[in-house]
Amino acid sequence: MDTRFTPEQDHIRRTLRELLRKRCSPGDVRAAVDTPAGHDPALWTALAEQLGLPALALPESYGGVDGATITELALAAEELGRALAPSPLLATAVLTAPLITALGTEAQRADLLPRIADGTLTATLAVPGTALATVLSLTGEPSRDWAGGGRAGGVQATQRADGWRLFGQVSQVLDAHSAQLLLIPAHTGGYARSHTRFYLVQGNPTGLTRTRQTTLDPTRPQGRLQLRNVKAELLGDAVKGREELRDQPPPTESQTTAHLPRLGDTAATFLAAEAVGAATRILELTVEHAMQREQFGRPIGSFQAVKHHLADVYVQVQAARSAAYYAAWATAREGERAGGLALAQALESLRTAAAEGIQLHGGIGFTWEHEAQLYFKRAAGDELLFGPVHRLRAHAADAARLFDEFDAGEVTV
Repeated sequence: MDTRFTPEQDHIRRTLRELLRKRCSPGDVRAAVDTPAGHDPALWTALAEQLGLPALALPESYGGVDGATITELALAAEELGRALAPSPLLATAVLTAPLITALGTEAQRADLLPRIADGTLTATLAVPGTALATVLSLTGEPSRDWAGGGRAGGVQATQRADGWRLFGQVSQVLDAHSAQLLLIPAHTGGYARSHTRFYLVQGNPTGLTRTRQTTLDPTRPQGRLQLRNVKAELLGDAVKGREELRDQPPPTESQTTAHLPRLGDTAATFLAAEAVGAATRILELTVEHAMQREQFGRPIGSFQAVKHHLADVYVQVQAARSAAYYAAWATAREGERAGGLALAQALESLRTAAAEGIQLHGGIGFTWEHEAQLYFKRAAGDELLFGPVHRLRAHAADAARLFDEFDAGEVTV
């Protein structure tokens, strides 16, 4: 295994860091999250057109980058995490585009994916934030009502003469207030035969209401969707001509859910790299401050106790970086799925680095004016959305059947 990055991968990192240094300062981040979109559309256009970030997650035949893998996407995520840059990349390219690629018809892929690749179409997967971790198989296996709400709630789909109609509500959806394309899992089939499929809703059709919600982490905007008789298109439903001849049946629920664990592993790898970038940056800020702030006539960074704390954080961040890179390598080669464990390590390192940063910054570290609180909120917000560290590790252990021999009483001393 060659762990060195290629010149192209190094170029992605350098170019993206330089762009974010110029256009995504802490002041720019605060201004962006206060806009109606929750991100800077001009920056998103630059990320898509100049660097092709959303194209890194797509096949070349639909506008993607030739030879790109999750490794390139992870490197981009690390730089975005350093700056805490709010962008639609996670919801659009990481969560939504792979499902369209895997489950959509040729017509749907040809229509949607090139626009996602060039950044002109943003999208989101409309799964409730409270269910996202289990739907992606990060903290547990999804239940029968994985789309949220089950027979008594969530989103229901009804087929009528003019197509599919959606009814219901879903909350805490990433970028729900601004995404131009919604990929909505909904229940259909009635009370006794309920099953879940994906539906596409573009734009703002009649009956759709979007509301931006207040979030702990403002750099990950979320929203509520209310659907009242909203016209939708079934993902994977290919209807041709007036005779409505289907060139392929729509994917069944088992086929749909089969793609979710792999999607979850890719998303976890992306998030792990992003958290590593954020942890690295807050550690850098803390070290800089420790070398400038003086106590008893000398910088606090020269005190042995402070050195020990920062050294421990550094080791933890480097371990998390190694785990994230390994997860990207394994995912790119369709090997073992290490995304969940990498995410657990990265979130723990970010939480520790942010907490130490706030502590060592002293009084200023607790203020809204300083950027340290944004990194702490990113760590806490990601744990709420994608699972606490202990549950990520427990599910990874269960999936690997790590403790089966203990449960079966077969361990000998």
